[in-house]
Parts: sequence; structure tokens; C-alpha cells
Amino acid sequence: MGARASGGYGAGVTVLGIVVFFVLLMVSIAVHELGHLVFAKRFGVRCPQYMVGFGPTLKAWRRGETEYGIKWIPFGGYVRMIGMLPPRVGDPEGRLRRSSTGRFAQLVDAARESALEEVGPDDEGRVYYAKPWWQKALISFAGPLMNFALALLFLGIALMGIGVREPSTTIGTVARCVVPAVETGRQCRPADPPTPAAAAGLRPGDRVDAFDGAPVTSYRQFQGLVREAAGRPVTLTVTRDGTPRALTATPIPGEVADLADPSKTITAGFLGITPVRVFVRQDAGYVLAQFGRMTTLTLSAFAHLPEKMVGVWKAAFNDAKREPDSPVGIVGASRIGGEVLASHDAALGKLALFLVVLGSINFGIAAFNMIPLLPLDGGNIAGALWEGVKRGFAALTGRPAPAPVDVAKALPLTYVVGAVILLMGLLLVYADLVNPIRLGG
Repeated sequence: MGARASGGYGAGVTVLGIVVFFVLLMVSIAVHELGHLVFAKRFGVRCPQYMVGFGPTLKAWRRGETEYGIKWIPFGGYVRMIGMLPPRVGDPEGRLRRSSTGRFAQLVDAARESALEEVGPDDEGRVYYAKPWWQKALISFAGPLMNFALALLFLGIALMGIGVREPSTTIGTVARCVVPAVETGRQCRPADPPTPAAAAGLRPGDRVDAFDGAPVTSYRQFQGLVREAAGRPVTLTVTRDGTPRALTATPIPGEVADLADPSKTITAGFLGITPVRVFVRQDAGYVLAQFGRMTTLTLSAFAHLPEKMVGVWKAAFNDAKREPDSPVGIVGASRIGGEVLASHDAALGKLALFLVVLGSINFGIAAFNMIPLLPLDGGNIAGALWEGVKRGFAALTGRPAPAPVDVAKALPLTYVVGAVILLMGLLLVYADLVNPIRLGG
């Protein structure tokens, strides 16, 4: 999938496509939060609220002890679980001793007090912090897990249900003349020699069945045979309108892309055709391979995130070129989805690309939430796993079980990380509006 930067949305982007993709993204976020909710309820944690969005409530309803709702600012969601922060060791159950030590300590105490206010007298054993470490880890991992599952689902439908567009042995176009590489794109002139394909009488719609008597089973095989036959006549057996025909063509030496490295060119046999591309359904192994490739690309993107965000800043405020692989927010992702639906591709091609983009975004949401820093899910997962390590060590050494890991101590860092994420989100929204990434050549 290619991409180029542009300063505006462009006439080809449809509002309908943007809205559809945005709604599906919000559904993905809702499913993420649903994962947390289902596992929390399964392990007995009381959940007063499940909300999609932030800010004032647009619509809410209650089912049992949980209030479900949609809020006005559709850029996220949350599940409120009681007892996310444990009391300090030595504090009375459900109460907090006042601390007079430092601003950060007072900040942590205020957060603890707010968390304890939700804990009622009947909530013994229903608070998050009191659950076994593995249950806390699963509750936190359930959100990203749902996005990983959605990514796998969308990719599976696109790659296994629709397929990947691959070149076939059927000829799509036949170039009429040979044009020098430095003049690529111009119209044929009377003095230009015909291409070997045109001289041999090949036509669009011909299916190549054999090359010098050897059966042709794939376009890649045919391409390799043509490249090796520069300067010598060969017999091509084709099927045209259901009738086999034998044609003689002589590939000429030409500058063509290197199959091993398309960024380079080599001198090899040139015929002058382009193939018809057809959708070929892939197997589960191919989907899993793409999942692995996404993992590698995502880890690389996270490693270079600071410099990528600098590039986004320059694109937003200095009119610099927006790199195709720069981060995007919900607005940018929705605009890309809209552009996919507004493209000139066939309906099946649009649907496949739309699903791949949606799957990629879900994978990115899941992977980002796995970063082991609060307030991301990965921060709670890391805390739960560390608690498991401590309890395992205590069991092995015969020591008393330690208290739950006190994630409240990380709140100052959590606020910093939260502020950074908020600023990144705002920057991405602005950059996606004024200088978005766009699909294209």
C-alpha cells in the first residue's frame, strides 16, 4: 500500500467512507473495553461504569450494578473498576491515614482516597487490588486481546475470504512500442519500434499456457523465462477465445526492475505486457505471517516514535513532507478509510484494503496499550506480573505473602505519561487535518 502526503482531504475522499471507518474504529474501542468488563465481572470485580467516549454523557442505561453509556467526545472509552489502587500497608481497611510528606505523596494520597470512596461495606473481595495477580493480569490484557482478535478477524476475512491480488498468466495490456526509459510515459511515435509482444501478435485476454513447450503455471515463472530469453525467438502457446494458438516472440534486452530488489534495475529480457491481476485466497499460515510482520514493524515504529512525532510536528507546523509511515490518530485513520472507499479500485479491492487498514489499526491499538507504562494496560499488566514474581519468590523461600504491588506509587509518572499521550493525540489530530497521509502512488 503506497501513500503520499497532501495538504487537504482531496475531492476523492467521501464523507460516507470517513464516517463508516470512524464508527468501526469506535466499535473496536468499545470491544476493547468490553474485554476488560467481561473478565472483570468474571473474576468478581465490581464495575460501576462502562463508557465509550469521554466528557458529558450522551446516552446511558443501567443493567444490574453497571451503568452503560456513550459520551460526547468519541476518542476512547473506559471501564471503572473499584479498588484499582490498594491502601497503604498499615492503613485501616477502607480508610486512609493522612500523610504530610511532600507534594507527590499528597497527590498519591488524594488518588487513594478517591479510589477508596467507591469501596462499599459489601465489596469485600470485589476490589481489583485484592484479586490474584494472574486475574489482574488477565483483566488488563483482555482489552488488547480483543483488538488483537479483531485484527486477526479483519485480516482473515481480507486475506483468506477475498485474497491477495496477484499477477496471472492472462495478459492485461500489450504495449504498442518501445519507449526509452528516460521518456517513460509519452505516447508512441511513428519511429518507435513495436514491442516484442505487439510484433508477435499478443492481445489482451490471451492466456499464456506454455513457453517453448514448457507448461506455464504462474506469472512469476513466465516472467523469469522471458527475462532469460533476451535476444532469442521463443514459441508462446496461448489460449485466445478458447482456441490454442502458437506465436513467436523475441524478447529484447531492456532495463527492468530487479525481482529480488524492486528499487534496483537490471538488464534482462523484455516482452512488453502487463498481466491481469486476480484475487488469490491465502491460507491461515499467510495470515499469521502477516501478523508476525505487523509485530516487527510495530516494534520498530515504537523504537523510532520520538523522531516520528518530531516529523509529525514539522509536517503540521512547518509544512514539511508528511512521511507515509508516520503515526496517525483516529481522524487520520478514518480519513484513510474514507479514501479507500473513494478510490477507483473495484469494489472487492476496496473492501479488502479497507479491512486490512482496519485490522492494522486494531493491531496498533492493541500493541500501543501493551507498552508497560501506566495509564496504559501494559502498566497494570507489568504490576500484576511483578506481584506474581514476588509471591512466587515468597512461596519458594517460605516467607509471608507480600502485599499487592502498589501501583499508586507510580502515579506521578502516570500523570506525566498521560499528559504526553494527550499531547501526542492532539498533535496527531491537527496534523491529520492540515497535512494528512493519503493513499496514492
